[in-house]
Amino acid sequence: MSDIIKSQVQKQFAKNAGKYVTSTGHAKGEDLELLVSSSQTTPDMNVLDIATGGGHVANALAPLVQRVTALDLTKEMLQAAEQFILGNGHDNVDFVAGDAEKLPFDDDVFDLVTCRIAAHHFPDVSSFVHEALRVMKPGGRLLLIDNVAPERDENDQFYNEVEKCRDASHVRAWRKTEWIHMLEYAGFRMETMVSFQKRFKFEEWCNRAALPERERNELEASMLSAPSIIRKFFDFEVTKNGKIDSFQGESVYIQAIKPTHV
Repeated sequence: MSDIIKSQVQKQFAKNAGKYVTSTGHAKGEDLELLVSSSQTTPDMNVLDIATGGGHVANALAPLVQRVTALDLTKEMLQAAEQFILGNGHDNVDFVAGDAEKLPFDDDVFDLVTCRIAAHHFPDVSSFVHEALRVMKPGGRLLLIDNVAPERDENDQFYNEVEKCRDASHVRAWRKTEWIHMLEYAGFRMETMVSFQKRFKFEEWCNRAALPERERNELEASMLSAPSIIRKFFDFEVTKNGKIDSFQGESVYIQAIKPTHV
């Protein structure tokens, strides 16, 4: 099952690689600014950016550190990220094809490990967390950003279902409490969690996943038929024509440290 999901991820991102480089939500945003400003980088740091996607984190950190390794499962995404980052004049970034759940690196190698808006595609997120801890030097930090599910069961179910309908490579957006549990259980010590309200523009959200028109219409109809308490929670904005303009989700920035005794 895990291999099937990873194949879906590769297929999905291979055909849409360029869109993720130019996507406003990925290229910019206060979450990316917070990650960079909180990274505590020094010029001698060795950084790993897991599931680099369009390469925005690697691109932002490259001028601040000695070396960045940008890792992604999908060859086409790596190529798009490389073109973007080299085009910005950064020559201290390595591009490596690899699996977030089976990192191709030795233990205790990186000072900083980052992962932004990607973990909801991982079939075994616990393995990702343990692998991030393994390749990190004692005292190193994990900087993680991802969309999260609400704590209430019905809201969690709704959000993950619509994401899955939009993009078959979506596995699960985890709750904030689940992230804390997974990280601390693996051996990390939590330092920071910051929540961001995240506005999804429906048309752009569907276009980024190349969702065909028929499926898009079915998804929209399904969302509009949700109970009013759910539509209110996700703050649907609907046009005069009865179409979804946007809805509100949530993402979090998490900073966790690998204790020196691990």
